[in-house]
Amino acid sequence: MIRIIGITSDYELETNLSINNVKFSRYLWYWVDFTEPTNEDLSHLSKTFHFHPLSIEDCIHRLQRPKLDYYDTYTFFVTHTVKEEGRELIKEELNFFIGEDYIVSYHRQPVIEVTQVWDRLLARKNLNKWDPYFVFYDILDKIVDNYFPIIYQIEDELDRIEDNTQNKSMDYLMNELFEVRYMVLTLRHTVNPMRDLLYRMLNSHHLKGIHKRREYFSNIYDHLLKISEMLMSNRELTADIRDSYLSLNSHQTNHVMKVLTIITSIFSPLTFIAGIYGMNFKNIPELGWEYSYFIILGIMLLISILMILWFKKKRWF
Repeated sequence: MIRIIGITSDYELETNLSINNVKFSRYLWYWVDFTEPTNEDLSHLSKTFHFHPLSIEDCIHRLQRPKLDYYDTYTFFVTHTVKEEGRELIKEELNFFIGEDYIVSYHRQPVIEVTQVWDRLLARKNLNKWDPYFVFYDILDKIVDNYFPIIYQIEDELDRIEDNTQNKSMDYLMNELFEVRYMVLTLRHTVNPMRDLLYRMLNSHHLKGIHKRREYFSNIYDHLLKISEMLMSNRELTADIRDSYLSLNSHQTNHVMKVLTIITSIFSPLTFIAGIYGMNFKNIPELGWEYSYFIILGIMLLISILMILWFKKKRWF
């Protein structure tokens, strides 16, 4: 699907435009959004806008690293959005072609940040401050802001795992911990390249539209620095919790081995005596009982069950 917004020289907003018959030259600037594009929609990137084949190829190949490329009449940007589905983080690629009087956004899946800015632009009456780079800034700002709730949820998960108020088993907690650690690493692989991208944008001499709003993009960069530091702190915290659990598990194992060694030490001399003399005594009353064999088997089974229950109560296995 392709949707278009055109801004006239009188700062009037026009919508419901068709890519096949729109005259872009009559607009002060315009925004074209490719959402879940078909092969026919994809062809407009080359036929209508004449974008470079390499940038079009980057749109086709999913999950390119966040980056920017300079071309003669436009700049191409690759960014990443992140959304949470269950306990899994899903990354989506969001591409931008930005020229002096246009912005073209391209994404294979619906992106909530793009929809929010699109609706906000449609609702605005004063469009004087809006231009392609302000649209770009607004979308980036919302992308970065949406990283924070995910990080806060990760921190809550780590606090819950560390406190273990529900007395879950150590194996279960370790599985949860590694799931959270994987989420931290996934988000880190998105945030750090985005941070590097913003750094390049702020220090580039080619992007005049960004220099005009340097304080806005610097604010996004500051947020990415903060997020990167939070992720590093959470990653270190997962390592500390893991090491603590491993130390606790080692201590518990040593305690179990000590108890079992004591029990073995108690029965060793008894086993030694029984091994030498056996049960070869003349006066053993149980030998004359009719059901003594089955009674002994029952006692042995009962002892085994009681020991298993005791081990489970002690959480030794």
